[in-house]
This record gives sequence, C-alpha cells and structure tokens, in this order.
Amino acid sequence: MKYLIVANWKMNPASLDEAKRIFNSVSSGLRKVSAKGRSRFSGKNAEVVICPPFIYLQAATEGGGGFAIGSQTCFSKDEGAFTGEISAKMLKNFGCEYVIIGHSERRVILKETDHIINKKIKGALKSGLKPILCIDKLSQVKKGIEGLSQGQSQKIILAFEPISAIGTGEPYDISDAKKMNNLFKKNFPKNILLYGGSVGSKNAKDYIEAGFNGLLVGGASLNPKEFIQIVNNLNI
Repeated sequence: MKYLIVANWKMNPASLDEAKRIFNSVSSGLRKVSAKGRSRFSGKNAEVVICPPFIYLQAATEGGGGFAIGSQTCFSKDEGAFTGEISAKMLKNFGCEYVIIGHSERRVILKETDHIINKKIKGALKSGLKPILCIDKLSQVKKGIEGLSQGQSQKIILAFEPISAIGTGEPYDISDAKKMNNLFKKNFPKNILLYGGSVGSKNAKDYIEAGFNGLLVGGASLNPKEFIQIVNNLNI
C-alpha cells in the first residue's frame, strides 16, 4: 500500500497568485520524482493530495496536475437554503476526491460537534468523496462512524492529530505516536491511518516508521521545497 500525503493549506495563502505559484511549484517538483509522462504523481511509495481553501480549487485543477484535490470541509446536505455552505456533492462534481472532516481547529474554534461531523461523513460517502476524519481519541472515531455499515466505516481515512502538536511547531513524541498507532490499528485495522501535527521533512519518515499509513501536513505544505522533500523522503 502506498503512503498517502495530504496537504492541508488551512486558510492560506492570502492571494490567488501565491496559490498558483505553490500549485505550479509542487506540480513541477512531483514530476521530478515521478515517472516521465504520468498525469498523476505515483511514486513507488507515496500519493499526494492537496486541500486548498475553496476559492483556490479551480486554480488547483489548472496547476499542472500531479496530485489529487481535496477540500478542507463540506456540508452534509446536497443543496438547499444553507447560506455560505458547499456540499460534498458540489465538491465531487467539481473534481475533488477527498475531504477533510472534523479537524481540531473546526472542532474547537467553530464548535463542530461529533453529531455534525457524523452527518458530514455520511454526506461525503453518499457523494463519493473519500472522508479524512481527524481525531485524537478513539471515542471520536466511534461517534464519527455511528450509523454506518462496516463497509462504509472502513472507507474512512483516519488522521490522528494530537492537539498539542497542531500549529505549535512541537512534534508529537515518536514513541507516544507509535502507541497511538497501535491502539487505533487494534480497534480499526481496516482503515488507513495518517499522522498529522507539526510534520516536516526532518520527522516525516519517523512517523511512517512508527506505523502510520501516511501524513496530514499543515504549514510545511505551503513551502513547495519542504513539501517535496517530505514526499521524497517517503518515495525511496
């Protein structure tokens, strides 16, 4: 199985021009580590997804390719009178393949509850998107998959993101990460499990060696050189 590397740009960058620059730089960098002529980067050990802000999704589709496109959230309903929301169905029709759901910043700052997150997961699965459920404890997984069949729940990609490592620049202890990996794998052995939290080129491989199936990369994904180095470190 290939490692999945997901770039979460959060609410960055500030301009469309900068977003295009990053897309193009990442695309160019991926081509250098991929087989010549492929439309999608497919290294020996890694696959890449970029999740930019909504307003840059169009630019992502025009950014030279080489990566899958995802969204940072979605709404649970397909359409209707829900001002400001964007549905999973709309994202799928636009070309998104993945969607991040339940990121800790949305749980804490925007007060997203487990119930809301569960509905978003159901909407994403219904629309054919691959949900990436962010969690830091087992109970959040169990609440996130409530009401789903076993087959549906196994389609969810889990992303363990310890709160202490989100946006702090303080990486989570590798030995503790390994323990959490084992705990999640014991309870949800069929799900892909990513690690997220202050990931950079210097520690990316450590988390993979701890047993994770990939990475959810935040701030480092906005630096094309650093992000490509993370990919290179796993593509060996």
